[in-house]
Order: sequence, then C-alpha cells, then structure tokens
Amino acid sequence: MTNKIKQLFNIKYPIIQGGMVWVSGWKLASEVSNSGGLGLIGAGSMYPEVLREHIQKCKNATTKPFGVNVPMLYPEIDKIMEIIVEEGVKIVFTSAGNPKTWTSFLREKGIIVVHVVSSVKFALKAQDAGVEAIVCEGFEAGGHNGREESTTFTLIPMVKKEISIPLIAAGGIASGRGMLAAMVLGADGVQIGSRFAATAESSAHQNFKQTIIDVKDGDTHLTLKELTPVRLVKNKFYHQLQELYKQNPTVEQLKELLGRARAKKGIFEGDIDNGELEIGQIAGFIDEIKPAKVVLNEIMEEFTAIKRLIHSI
Repeated sequence: MTNKIKQLFNIKYPIIQGGMVWVSGWKLASEVSNSGGLGLIGAGSMYPEVLREHIQKCKNATTKPFGVNVPMLYPEIDKIMEIIVEEGVKIVFTSAGNPKTWTSFLREKGIIVVHVVSSVKFALKAQDAGVEAIVCEGFEAGGHNGREESTTFTLIPMVKKEISIPLIAAGGIASGRGMLAAMVLGADGVQIGSRFAATAESSAHQNFKQTIIDVKDGDTHLTLKELTPVRLVKNKFYHQLQELYKQNPTVEQLKELLGRARAKKGIFEGDIDNGELEIGQIAGFIDEIKPAKVVLNEIMEEFTAIKRLIHSI
C-alpha cells in the first residue's frame, strides 16, 4: 500500500522534522531531507532575509524535498511568503493562525500547504481552507500549543474520523515505537520535534541541548494560556512566572515578565536560567545528542522491527 505522506512529499520515510524556532535551520533541515525524511526550516525566529539565506543554503545542501514552517502570527508574514515563492520552496507548513489567510495564495503558486491543528474543529477548518494535509499536535508537544489540552493519542483517531486528507501526528513521538503507535491509531506519518532538537545539526545552543538530555518526566509544563500557551522547562524563569501567577496577574504583567526574545535567550544563546526553554514532554525519554541521520535511521529501524514482530504474532 502506498503511504500518502511519502507520496505527497516524495520522500523515503513518512517522518517530518518539526520547524522549531531557534532550532530548525538549514543544517538540520537539509540533513533530515538527505536522510530520507522531510526537513523543515523554522521561519518563526528568522528575519525575512535570514530565512532567504537559510533557504538558499538548504537548496545547496540537498537535492531532496524540504519545506518551511511559518507561524501565521509572524509580524512580517507578507515578506516571508514573498521570499518562499521567490526561492521556489515547494512545501509550507503553517501554524498558529487561520489557514484561510494564505492557503489559496500558496496553492496557486503550486506549493503544498500543510496546517498544524490541536483540535477536530480546527482540523475541519483547515481542510475546508484547502490544505493538502494536517498535522494534529497533542499538548505533549513543546513550544506553542493548543488550549484544549487534548493529547496526541486521543486526537489522532478523533481527527482521522472527520477528515479525508492525510494526517500527520505530532507531540510526544521520538521513537519507532511511538511512530508505529501513532500510525496504528490512524496517522499517515509523524512530525518529530524534540528528538531532532537534541541533534548535532540543531542550531540550538549546547546548553539547551544538554537541558533536553537532563529533563525528566514532570520537568515541563504548559503555561501562559492567557497569551499563547507554551510548554516550558521548569527553570528559574518558569518559577518566576508561577510566583507572578499567585498574584492573579493581568495580561500586561505577564507580557512584561516575558519581555522580548526570551526564547532566543534560552534556546539559541544558552541562558538556561532566564530563557524560555520550549521542549516537549518526550524530552524525558531523550538521553543522548546524536547526528540527525542516526536519529532518523534508529527510528525507522525500530519501527520496522516492531511492525514485523507484531505481524508475526
């Protein structure tokens, strides 16, 4: 049987590397694509011309398909979309906003559009907007997240039942076993973020990568729902945030504490005390920094072995 995600993106394995802010630059995206998955450049933390540079370097580093992840709340999204079209990017993953805004524009340019959702309601809206696949992301995932707090493994079958386009599962997946479980529940492929954040090619600071390795279960929490929900490591900044919550803060007070470039400070610059450290719950499972190619191959080897074992029962 032909896999819908492999067919849609023309890739060897139905594995997408998440387009994470301050993590997913051209080095990671090109390495994942060269290894048989679909690499994504994370535009959310890039100025427009920086994104252009990453796209051009990625094109030079791989002849395989790759894409760009674009948060719809990005302030200069018009420029971002212009650059994507000018540079000939063929795949765009959109998130954190209304897919109707840009889907038609991109589709008219021959670009495959995928949208990230956290509920059945938004999955249906994305399908109606004309996207060609959906990422359904449970709240186990790192970074910005859905307010519904639906878990990945409850979301997959609920979304699958309602949509007719391919489904990619995300949130809490970092192994071949997790990938197989997601696909048994109805996913056509998986998007993996946290596991690829802890790779040699990730553009994150070494301090952040080490934090991912050190994180145990229970060390992350979904917070800041009054702004945009985000899953964070429980560091010094997180505890300052929780102290502020005890005072029943206004949105303005939360924004003041958050300040500017807090995620850059933590993830890219390595300030693990005062930075906003975005990572998924599955970080508690990750215990080694490896090359992206090794990570992808290990996932596929385990996926294939477990699948074969189940078929033999």
